[in-house]
Amino acid sequence: MGAVVLGTGSSLPKRVLSNHDLEKLVETSDEWIVSRTGISTRCISGKGEETFQLATGAAKKAMAMAGVTADDIDLIIVATMSSHMLMPSCACFVQKELGAKKAFAYDLNAACSGFLFALDSGEKYIRVEKEKKVLVIGAETLSSRTNWDDRNTCILFGDGAGAVVLGYQDEERGVVASNLFSDGTLWNLLYMHTAPSCNPELIQPDNPGTHILMEGKEVFKYAVKAMEGAVQELLEREQITLEDIDLMIPHQANIRILKKLVSRLGVKNEKVFINVQKYGNTSAASIPIALDEANREGRLKRGDLLLVCSFGGGFTWGASLIRW
Repeated sequence: MGAVVLGTGSSLPKRVLSNHDLEKLVETSDEWIVSRTGISTRCISGKGEETFQLATGAAKKAMAMAGVTADDIDLIIVATMSSHMLMPSCACFVQKELGAKKAFAYDLNAACSGFLFALDSGEKYIRVEKEKKVLVIGAETLSSRTNWDDRNTCILFGDGAGAVVLGYQDEERGVVASNLFSDGTLWNLLYMHTAPSCNPELIQPDNPGTHILMEGKEVFKYAVKAMEGAVQELLEREQITLEDIDLMIPHQANIRILKKLVSRLGVKNEKVFINVQKYGNTSAASIPIALDEANREGRLKRGDLLLVCSFGGGFTWGASLIRW
């Protein structure tokens, strides 16, 4: 294997937005939100908490745990769809903030599945060049990409960042395998426009603005089935059973998706890490935030087999196995 998680970190905005706060913004209630999503609070960015700043905070904590400095980092991959600028990349701003002068850096956009895609990319770099240290980050400020008048979406999303440092170790642990998928034919069920074109020939008349649009019921159906298939296929390919899994961290989308997925897979509840109630759906940051929490709470010990899976706009989805 070789590409081992050397350290984890996370960073969250200071402001906490509760369901009772949302009752003042849109026609909704705490009971309605909790019953349908499981979410009670989410973190919302303020000044000085741009995506790259949250990403940098998470990266520093992961690096401190890993015992590496900015000079040790060779590559920075940031999974995000909510960078404050299209160019330069969020990853380049993180590089600047860290002072990681020898690292090259780029963003990866696979929506909520972004961290899994970025983790797979980082692992492959290390497989080829064992001396590399790779910083993989999932970071989002979805509050900047949410229509706060749409109660179907504004109740779901939050801001935050999570990070891991990957490095080579000649041991039987690390990233075991990944199983990743995309289907662009279903893009219109979950999407977000960019800013209006400056070229009149390319202006899209149906562009409502740069916020998330979603057909929730349809996404639910595809999300559960897709993640279930990705997990089962990966386990079968690696000749691993669910009984072998010590902890499962699914994408924290909403509690109904999580419960349905866990039920269909037949995973024991005590083996599933859930924090959606605190942070909502943080897209690409969801899994690394949960991973850092689980790690710091002692839910993972050396040699444990970790299963992570996700689903997002694109559609993109997949699952990965990590020997801790």
